[in-house]
Amino acid sequence: MDKTINIGLAGFGMSAQVFHLPFWRADPRFRVRRVFKRSTDKAREILPEAQTVRSFEELLADDVDVVVVTTPNQTHFGFAEQALRAGKNAVVEKPLCATAAETRALADLAQRQGVLLTVYQNRRWDSAPLTAKKLVSDGVLGQIVDAEFRFERYAAGLNKKAWKETGGAGVGLVYDLGSHLLDMAVDIFGMPSEIYADVRYQHEGAKSDDNFYIALYFSDGLKVSLAATKYAREPLPFMTLHGRLGSYVKYGADNQEALLLGGALPSGNWNAESESEQGILHTETAGRIVRRRIESVRGDYGAFYRNLYDALVHGAALAVDARQVADVLDLIEKAYESAKLGMRIKL
Repeated sequence: MDKTINIGLAGFGMSAQVFHLPFWRADPRFRVRRVFKRSTDKAREILPEAQTVRSFEELLADDVDVVVVTTPNQTHFGFAEQALRAGKNAVVEKPLCATAAETRALADLAQRQGVLLTVYQNRRWDSAPLTAKKLVSDGVLGQIVDAEFRFERYAAGLNKKAWKETGGAGVGLVYDLGSHLLDMAVDIFGMPSEIYADVRYQHEGAKSDDNFYIALYFSDGLKVSLAATKYAREPLPFMTLHGRLGSYVKYGADNQEALLLGGALPSGNWNAESESEQGILHTETAGRIVRRRIESVRGDYGAFYRNLYDALVHGAALAVDARQVADVLDLIEKAYESAKLGMRIKL
């Protein structure tokens, strides 16, 4: 009989309800025992089988195996540290911390405590980066010389979540979306040798950055461009790969978020992409030029929790290692430094 993993959930906002809860409900090996929510009874309405508690300490009971932190960014380090010191395994929303040093301190603490620490970098399992990894591995495009990933959205005003607009450490678009884009780039291509960034504040009254361009330079000549904005009613393709043999272009990163927001349950063929959602491959095969849509590698956020289960129960390696996350936070810190200095920085 499969072991049940009992979860103590900190926070019950959109992230918890849309990106985590559906995957626990789809996998009977996970059960939410407690939800920490300082106010409101929404968790009781949606999860009547779980106990709602008003303090984080109440999540640290003996019958909880994993504490999942989905609270505002500024609380991540403190809650993660508290959970680890209590001997609990921990899953933390990105960004894990505001600095790489804090992240490495937590990784060291988890190791000393003999527990697991991982970060919910679910966007690694978007269909676009999964397909990119396969194309790079298969050599379909030849050596990649330029790559571009971008999240473009439209928001007329400041974020309604006040904590995202404080201008404090660990908030802003670089931490919010840049943490995903940088994680994808490192996961696919490894660590760069140089970085350049332009970080801007476009909305009136903005204290947190809301636009960025980050360029990563690699020793083999590859350049990876990462960008995000909140002023794009007509977004450009999410992903563009150019190699010595050909190109791959995909407009949408993935369809899972939209489906989950619409109430879809992640089971069966729930997120199969339509032909119009697939990317375009334009390359040369056996001396013949081909240009066609290709089926994407299926996006799969559920893979994160399947891996977590295997790590907890069977000793498998974590797919998202906290020390790799620290490397990405190094890049975020260097991006801000580059933007301040207006120059490329060697890593």
